[in-house]
Amino acid sequence: MTATATSNAAGSAAWADTLLLSFAQAGYLRAEPAILQPAEPFLDLSGEDIRKSLYLTTDLSGDELCLRPDLTIPVARDYLASGRAGQPAGFSYLGPVFRYRSGQASEFLQAGIESFGRQDGAAADAETLALALEATAAFGVHDVEIRTGDVALFNALLDALNLYPVWRRRLIKDFNRKISLEQDLERLAAETTATRSEYEGVLAALAGSDRKAALAFVTDLMSIAGTTNVGGRTTAEIADRFLEQSTLKGGALPREAIAVLKRFLLISGNPDDAVAALRALAADAKLDLAGAIDQLESRVGFMAARGIDVKQTRFSTAFGRGLDYYTGFEFELHHPGNGAEPLVAGGRYDGLMTQLGSPAPIPAVGFSVWVDALTRIGRKVELKS
Repeated sequence: MTATATSNAAGSAAWADTLLLSFAQAGYLRAEPAILQPAEPFLDLSGEDIRKSLYLTTDLSGDELCLRPDLTIPVARDYLASGRAGQPAGFSYLGPVFRYRSGQASEFLQAGIESFGRQDGAAADAETLALALEATAAFGVHDVEIRTGDVALFNALLDALNLYPVWRRRLIKDFNRKISLEQDLERLAAETTATRSEYEGVLAALAGSDRKAALAFVTDLMSIAGTTNVGGRTTAEIADRFLEQSTLKGGALPREAIAVLKRFLLISGNPDDAVAALRALAADAKLDLAGAIDQLESRVGFMAARGIDVKQTRFSTAFGRGLDYYTGFEFELHHPGNGAEPLVAGGRYDGLMTQLGSPAPIPAVGFSVWVDALTRIGRKVELKS
């Protein structure tokens, strides 16, 4: 551990010991992945905020490496390389991570847990949130706001609306990047009446194509032109853009779907009220969202069983954490007056393990603790008491 991290660790030693003990008592083994990691998983799978803040280097063989910007992917990679891959296992960690942060230290401590292989997803989600609350308590911080969401509900809605894959990808991309979905929906509706394009012939050729066919077509065109990118855009990005324009020519995003999406994104409040609003939406729009809503309702039941005050928990269908690999439950814990910075943040990422090379899907859920923020607020609470 470097001098900065060691100093930070010493300042919060008592709280860190309590934190790691609570994780160990819950059955989470200590993980200590390497600081230097292959860059590709973070470039391909992390959110834009992490990708643009990486510290990158290249070794003598030409492989691109980075200082770990968080610990979820490194812990997951070590788990997949171990003999326990595919079996239920839980890991905890505490160590330095490295990201460029304007006006803040680029090296900072992160703690957390990752749970792999559990089939009881709703119960595992609730346990994760309960342990996150224990983490803030370990620092003497008990006054926290619980903000939750569930990207699986959004995905289920897109599936039920039977949108073209190109629109599904675009809307999920917006959701993951915390872009205003409502603003994009308005723009998409306006674009369906777009005037003639200078690429009319290309768009006509792509009409009805899937992404694989579109990519092959655009690759051939660019090969003929003797280039691999245009204006900094890759072949895949150009193919996706042409697919969007081609799909728009067919009026692929009807007003009815836009109205349903807008109503969905306005649902927020305590989880019980959100469940009722979601069931009403599904009934009114005649959409099958029962599986995703049932999973949410089951999670809420397990949260209550864990002693979490569900009525004081905020749920929003529009809530997302800006990371591409989340597939379900997402949450953040905030201290009143601490601005946008969470104290603890995490969620479910069932799709990550196959993206990291697992031959079969492995359920996964976890969270990260922002030790510096909790230490600072913990000290303020201590001084007031």
